[in-house]
Amino acid sequence: MEVKNLYFAYNGNTVLKDINLEINLGESVAILGENGAGKTTLIKHFNGLLRPKQGSVRVLGMDTRQCSVAELSRHVGIVFQNPDHQLFAETVEKEVAFALENFGFSRELIRKRTNWALKLMGLTTMRHRSPFTLSDGEKRRLAIACILAYDPEIIVFDEPTAGQDGLQKEKLGELIKLLLTQNKTIIVVTHDIEFVSERFKRVVVMSRGRIIADGHPREILTDEKLLISANLLPPQATQCAWELRGFNIPKNILYYYELKTQVVKILSGMMR
Repeated sequence: MEVKNLYFAYNGNTVLKDINLEINLGESVAILGENGAGKTTLIKHFNGLLRPKQGSVRVLGMDTRQCSVAELSRHVGIVFQNPDHQLFAETVEKEVAFALENFGFSRELIRKRTNWALKLMGLTTMRHRSPFTLSDGEKRRLAIACILAYDPEIIVFDEPTAGQDGLQKEKLGELIKLLLTQNKTIIVVTHDIEFVSERFKRVVVMSRGRIIADGHPREILTDEKLLISANLLPPQATQCAWELRGFNIPKNILYYYELKTQVVKILSGMMR
């Protein structure tokens, strides 16, 4: 995926400003930023829901201005934050099968892919229920199943950990790992710094419609000035390390095991 000099305005307000971004096939990228930073507006350009006012977006070599939403959606699946906006069928099973039917899959393949996606997301026993009788967490899993069923090369998750408990986040992390083994491109838009720090090797930070940082989590998530400018909080281990500055702890602590090692060193020194 290649985004070049992208600008987008809505009702006269410029929402995206000179966005340049390349994401390789099989890569996992987290896009961070406060509300209003432009994250969701950006990902809507990936499947043609929005078109550039200036600049270009190319997906698997295709110029999004020259392709329909249907064409692009076959390759880019977006799981939006509110699953109710994506659900409409009579049953869970029909919901998953809908995109497969639209994309012209054979009847046998529709059956196989639907069964696989339902099983993967733990929804097999709910297949005959109305999507609107599901819990919020189940609806979110259904929205993911709908995307996974038709097997797009690029999968985008918009705030996937919102309202999820620790176990559900862990399962999502395992799903992302599985998809990466299949050479899928994974893009996650989120505020969840802890989730990102533990699972991603590349982080993009947006602020006021611009990309202000792009790099490894250790470089990005331990940069105090950068996080302040983006109105983001650091990971908890990093925050603790900053609060212990007087003990000469490195500022770029990212994980709790690193913090523990440093604290043990301090305590050992005090006991001598």
